[in-house]
Amino acid sequence: MTPVLSPNTQAILLLTAPLIAGRGTASSDLLSPGEYKRLARHLREIQRQPADLLSPDAAEILRACQPVIDESRLQKLLGRGFLLSQVIERWQARAIWVVSRADAEYPRRLKARLREDAPAVLYGCGDMALLETGGLAVVGSRHVDDALIDYTMVVGRLAARAGRTLVSGGAKGIDQAAMRGALEGGGKVCGVLADSLEKTAMNREHRNLLLDGQLVLISPYDPSAGFNVGNAMQRNKLIYALADTSLVVSSDLNKGGTWAGAVEQLDKLKFVPVFIRSTGESSAGLDGLRKKGALPWPNPQDVDSFEDVFNVAMPTPTASPQVGFALFSNEEPTSADAKPTAPVPPDAAPLPQAASEPSAPVDIVSDAQPPAAVLEELPPVTPEAVAPIDEAKESPQLESTPAEVLFAAVRAAIQQLLSVPMKDAEVAAALDVSNAQAKAWLQRLVDEGVLEKQKKPAGYVVKQKRLFE
Repeated sequence: MTPVLSPNTQAILLLTAPLIAGRGTASSDLLSPGEYKRLARHLREIQRQPADLLSPDAAEILRACQPVIDESRLQKLLGRGFLLSQVIERWQARAIWVVSRADAEYPRRLKARLREDAPAVLYGCGDMALLETGGLAVVGSRHVDDALIDYTMVVGRLAARAGRTLVSGGAKGIDQAAMRGALEGGGKVCGVLADSLEKTAMNREHRNLLLDGQLVLISPYDPSAGFNVGNAMQRNKLIYALADTSLVVSSDLNKGGTWAGAVEQLDKLKFVPVFIRSTGESSAGLDGLRKKGALPWPNPQDVDSFEDVFNVAMPTPTASPQVGFALFSNEEPTSADAKPTAPVPPDAAPLPQAASEPSAPVDIVSDAQPPAAVLEELPPVTPEAVAPIDEAKESPQLESTPAEVLFAAVRAAIQQLLSVPMKDAEVAAALDVSNAQAKAWLQRLVDEGVLEKQKKPAGYVVKQKRLFE
């Protein structure tokens, strides 16, 4: 839990959050996600961060932001300090925490995969560490029969037996069945809610699970916000972004949030493999997803066969000749960069590795400037930035060859990614390079003592001693 909000998070809340206290209503002047994205980008360009908008020299910074967002509008939003203090007190009384993209605690999977489209603010209750554990995303329709509820609960129980986190949306029907199955099996669950976080977190049935670290609930929407179809559609990408692989149990055809989220994953985002239920009565929706590249769920019956589901690789596209420069670009990838091929089933994949990062060039976006959030944003290519992190102030540019400059930048990028274990295929996908190139870089960093290769969970990770330097 984060009892004290960082200055950056306070500023972002004032600009974007409705700050609903009790039965209050939201301000109509809030910055939309698109507007805040433009403002955050502008602040980075002028080497400022959101907290600076609350500083003594804020007037000058607000004038500098006038081309992006009207100055008087920003002043009005930033003047809601008393209301913010009221809602913070309310949230803390209910053990609800808040993190923003400017905070080091913000889920790295969301930041790495969604980049500037990651929610500016996340509200939550429960163990935040569960958000970094990956797992199986299970989604489906709200209105289903008892047979599908039972089927889904079995999947949830199997995830619990395998020690894999279950990620879902908390809606009635398939979502709740999957979460209930995993929780009853003693497993860990991450619920990504589209509404009513406060009400759900206060539910007696959930309270002990939240306190015991078995359940975490998060939402990009105000804890008091009610149901909204648009919000429900938008949060789907968060479910997939937090997972390693996914299963669609049921879906309508060409309509509904489950269909939209799965199609977005198959056609555009491609974060994780998408499986569809392959037993029982089929449906037009599942058939439609299969035609778009979804894979038949292999119906694992034990832990070993369940683990095989996580070894389905998302193929890495051919590396761009400009990949060395793409690492440091704040621009969006081209459509060619963002379109890898369809998932490969286990019997066709040469390497049993799950790629759980996007194929687009890595651009871990933070709303804080580097001095305020170390390692939260890729630095520009300067003599200080391209040196190893603990030597950043000691290596002058003239002593570095172009190869050394490039690899030092790669080293910094990989260190950012590997605060949590990742496989070489995942690193390759995140950096938009070939598996062979990623393996070569990873082995070199292992030889340097920067990384270590571990068995459980399998993958590479920054050596423990460096986490505390």
